[in-house]
Amino acid sequence: MKDEMDSMVRNKVWELVDLLPQCKSIGNKWIFKIKYRTDGSIDKFKARLVAKGFTQIEGIDYEETFSHVVRFASIRLLLALVSHLDLELFQMDVKNAFLNRNLKEEIYMDQPIGFVSKGQEDKVCCLKRSLYGLKQFFRSWYFRFHEAITSFGFDMVSEDHCVYVKRTTNEIMFLSLYVDDILLVVNNLEMINATKQWLSSVFEMKDMGEARYVLCVKIVRNHSKKLLRMCQEAYIKRVLERFRMHHSKPVDTPIEKGLTLSLDQCPKQTKKKRK
Repeated sequence: MKDEMDSMVRNKVWELVDLLPQCKSIGNKWIFKIKYRTDGSIDKFKARLVAKGFTQIEGIDYEETFSHVVRFASIRLLLALVSHLDLELFQMDVKNAFLNRNLKEEIYMDQPIGFVSKGQEDKVCCLKRSLYGLKQFFRSWYFRFHEAITSFGFDMVSEDHCVYVKRTTNEIMFLSLYVDDILLVVNNLEMINATKQWLSSVFEMKDMGEARYVLCVKIVRNHSKKLLRMCQEAYIKRVLERFRMHHSKPVDTPIEKGLTLSLDQCPKQTKKKRK
């Protein structure tokens, strides 16, 4: 919780002001989450300060809320290119992504629970930057990232607005964005290093190295055979444990992705005629 508050102060997310008589402030709460590694073991415990955006009023506190995220089909396509062309695959994470965009609306929030400033108990937080839980926080972050990445020479792919590409004569790089998770696909290490340095200079980033785990999917590569395998074993185990089905007997169900069954595919039995 203290790390989260330090991040709020460092990014100047709000300033304490007196609440105007005609205005109302929204509440907040702490969300605690466990981050897991690719093998299902615990990585770290995370505390997140979240605004109670459900009390916001449309037209006053926010307008548009829609935001893009990369399609999983696009990720599968990028991974297929990685495997077929033996490209490099790296991953980065944006720390406190939604704190990177200034708010256009005037929004007041109660002081965080457990961190009320002494001597200023009657004041509220006037939000300067987007915060988790606000109705517009996804949209606000996406446009901030879009503006930044396109200024660095990346072009948005029209078929998926969260996939970007940058080309030179002998180099090509793909970048996909899912909220604050970034996948980088490239054929040149110098290009990836330059991009990582630039991203770290604009945002507070965490370099995850070679991609091993994305959207609850484990990535296993065999460079010598140019093979890439996707596995959701850890995620499936957590789901089974959640619904107390982890002791159930497994059964193989081989079926191709997206197959639609019909009555014509049902087994047909002919009745034997009696003699």
